[in-house]
Amino acid sequence: MAETKVLLIDDEVEFTRTLSERLESRGLKVDSANSGEEALKKIDEVTYDAIFLDLAMPGMDGIETLKNLLAEKPDLQVILLTGHASIDKSVEAVKLGAKDFLEKPANIDKLMAKIKEAETDRMLIVEKRSEDEIKKILKSKGW
Repeated sequence: MAETKVLLIDDEVEFTRTLSERLESRGLKVDSANSGEEALKKIDEVTYDAIFLDLAMPGMDGIETLKNLLAEKPDLQVILLTGHASIDKSVEAVKLGAKDFLEKPANIDKLMAKIKEAETDRMLIVEKRSEDEIKKILKSKGW
């Protein structure tokens, strides 16, 4: 089975380092980005199973980062992770396409459960797209 890949987007370097270590100890491949701009570069290089995004960041904030990420790759599985419990912002982000949100500090078991859900949802999207492509090809061949 392929290695699960996770991207952490947060301007708090110590937080991303600590969380990366904890997730890696669970067998995940973890990358981090300290800004929205850096995250946009990373998604061009790697396909992630789940992305954790902080809402409160300087420069391009979490909402703007989310919009840009989903504009680039609409099927990304983005989960908000914020220490600034703003239900309104979190609800706005979910309406924009975020999968879910968790408040910092999140329990590692909750994080792992969200990663598993995101990975499953991403696989279903890929399978559906492949199925649609096969149907399209067969239809073009007269089947």
